[in-house]
Formats: sequence, C-alpha cells, structure tokens
Amino acid sequence: MMGVHGTDLKGRDRETARLDQLVGDVRSGASRALVIHGEAGIGKSALLEYVAQHSAGCHLARAAGIQSEMELPFAALHQLCAPMLEHLDRLPGPQRDALTTVFGLTAGTAPDRFVVGLATLGLLSEVAAEQPLLCLVDDHQWLDGESRQVLAFVARRLGAESLGLIFSARVLDEELSEPS
Repeated sequence: MMGVHGTDLKGRDRETARLDQLVGDVRSGASRALVIHGEAGIGKSALLEYVAQHSAGCHLARAAGIQSEMELPFAALHQLCAPMLEHLDRLPGPQRDALTTVFGLTAGTAPDRFVVGLATLGLLSEVAAEQPLLCLVDDHQWLDGESRQVLAFVARRLGAESLGLIFSARVLDEELSEPS
C-alpha cells in the first residue's frame, strides 16, 4: 500500500471497487451510507483518503472522532458541518435554530435531538443539491454520543440527496474480549 496520500492501495481492489461504486452512485444522484470497520492499523483511514482523492465533482466534508472530545456534545457534528453553515438560512426556522444553538452560535436551551437530526439532514441535503456531497467520518468510535446519534439518524434517512456518508470505526478491545 502506498502512503495515505498515494492513490494505489495494493491488495484492496475489492474495497476500492466498492468505494468507487459508492462515489459513482452519489454522483448519479443516489444516497449511500457505508461503515468501514476493523482493528487498529488495517488501513481504514487510508480507504477514506482514497475516497477523498477519487471524489472529483463532489463536495467533500470531513470529521474525525477525537477521544479527548468525546464528552463535548456535538463536537464532531460541528467539525463536519462548520464549512456548510452558510446554508443555514435555507432551513426551516426550528431546524436552523436547533443547529445554531448546539453549535453555540446563539444562546438557548438544548434543542430536541430529533430536530437536530432533521436539521443536519436538511443542511447536508442543501449542500448536496448544489453538488454531490461525500461526508467522511474517521474514528467513529471516538465521536461524542450526540454526534454519533445524529449521524446515525441521518444515515438511516438518506433518500435521493446525492449524499454519501462513509464512517470508519475501530473494533475496540472490549468488543474483542469474551463475555464473562
């Protein structure tokens, strides 16, 4: 395998073909979600980088879970959506207000997570309406719980938005251990 910045992933033909198909589907107007999972060091991040390098014609958004931010609500969601906030004015008022509140742009009480999920789907859909959108989320296991919940909500509700969500997730040690 070449370095993460190379485009040739030796021995990963099956995986790269699947990723190429997903990108092609998104370019053609379909929405897709995919999880790449496995143990640490198997090249999950390299596969996400492969997608980034082969996503010509698509808008690219990225986020990465950070273990030290797991206790910060909506931190990963903010990382993913911050470059898209110029589209907030296209959302219905309650959805726009929900995102501006959770991202700390306005004061207010914590909004209902359902509304935050709808707002996130709406925001991503607005961006994808202009150009197919690929969202790459690395280290899903380190996302804060609120972001993980919202992104799962969005992934389950994808329709025909020209939107792709690709997550990488490490299999954690406790997931590998035998039940006691």
